[in-house]
Amino acid sequence: MTLPIDVQLQLPEPRTPDPHEAPAIRWGILGPGGIAHTFADAVAVGTASSVVAVGSRSRERAQDFADEFEIGRAYGSYEELVDDPDVDAVYVASPHSEHRNHALLALEAGKPVLVEKAFTRSAAEAREVLAAAESRDLLVVEAMWSRFLPHYDVVRHVVETGLIGDLVAVFADHGQRLYPDGPLRLSQPELAGGALLDLGVYPVSFADLVLGAPSSVQAVGGLTDLGVDATTTITVTGASGAHGALSCTMAAVTPCSAVVAGTEARLELSGTFYAPGSTIRLVNRVGEVIDERPGGLADDVRGFSYEAAEFARCLVAGERESPLMPHATTLRVMETMDEVRRQVGVLYPGE
Repeated sequence: MTLPIDVQLQLPEPRTPDPHEAPAIRWGILGPGGIAHTFADAVAVGTASSVVAVGSRSRERAQDFADEFEIGRAYGSYEELVDDPDVDAVYVASPHSEHRNHALLALEAGKPVLVEKAFTRSAAEAREVLAAAESRDLLVVEAMWSRFLPHYDVVRHVVETGLIGDLVAVFADHGQRLYPDGPLRLSQPELAGGALLDLGVYPVSFADLVLGAPSSVQAVGGLTDLGVDATTTITVTGASGAHGALSCTMAAVTPCSAVVAGTEARLELSGTFYAPGSTIRLVNRVGEVIDERPGGLADDVRGFSYEAAEFARCLVAGERESPLMPHATTLRVMETMDEVRRQVGVLYPGE
């Protein structure tokens, strides 16, 4: 149905609970890297939960992390961490290449796991982790933090209600200057490096949120001399026929914006579309901004508190997956990225 242009559309309110209202659980952090610092901060300032232990292959690194965040226990092995009886759940923050092994280690110890994105290197590895969780009746969630943020709930609600009409197209890009002088993990095939798993997962997951399972995937990319992707461009087609144009690069800074275009209006996400400070604009068919919701959070630390809180709610409620990031979604995203890597020519050691 076509609506008159003068009909006043309005963005819905987010339905996202306050992270402080979630139950308190005790976290163990596996891998004290950069993203683990953000997560530990988020748990401390944004939730009722606490981090009670940290594990590293280096006791010294674990102790430094524990001292920084006033964590009671620092372990020099991951095995000691997952065996700690006071740890209710494990946050896996190691490189992509290790997510499968470390998630399985925690699950085999009887611990529910929140696994950083990208969930694993491949869909095959993801299936192993999810099967292990199912066999032990344990909660496992992919830590795609954007999926739990209030502004993503606004996007979800807009799509569900058909506010912008029939979906036509989705555009999303993510580019950061992280190569060749960035973290080693991004350039090394053995660490599952490349732009796609680290940066492209955001546009791919966003397109999945809007379009659902893709009926087709096409990709082109440019590889580094070590064989990981520096820049990748992807087109997907949703079941309804709507298209997605997605891109990622670790060789340049891009706007990191997103657009969801419908027959009646469009959503524009600016200011890093996947982050808590992103502004959403509702724009009508003649290009007028008719509603706007400024980003409610200014920093990533507060943003990470939403995924930690959602995991705590699911755990205490006895759930085995989050409705905001269900297992089927994690698998779809991994399958899409597998197909992109196949077309671009990225193969990790052992595959």
